[in-house]
Amino acid sequence: MLSRVLKPMTEPVFAALRIVAGLMFSVHGMQKLFGVLTDSQPPVGSQLWIGGVIELVAGLLIAFGLFTVWAAFLASGQMAVAYLQFHWKFSFGAEFFPVVNRGELALLYAFVFLYIACRGPGLASIDRARSSGENRSAAR
Repeated sequence: MLSRVLKPMTEPVFAALRIVAGLMFSVHGMQKLFGVLTDSQPPVGSQLWIGGVIELVAGLLIAFGLFTVWAAFLASGQMAVAYLQFHWKFSFGAEFFPVVNRGELALLYAFVFLYIACRGPGLASIDRARSSGENRSAAR
């Protein structure tokens, strides 16, 4: 019975997931680039600074649903690298576990963005509006 109630909400909930995840990701970029809600900023041109650029731009693109597949794929890859390089560090001790190495968020973002890249933009996206506009033009 619950699945019958929830099934019609699949598309709107996916759109909410895309929007919220993209906006949250962009805030991480704002922190790195502009020092928003933090006391430290990485040096311009450093790996962390470049990560901040990706987080800000890809996060906003994902939230607005513009070039969603590409932005989500790039964000997923960045988070996979962040997890491997800064959290796990290929350690097979207790640091192997995300709850210990504090990499839960990076790992979760990697898979959420991979899902979004595979599924596409969905409802409430500029990509969908652009593709439906192209389809109407082609039908004329």
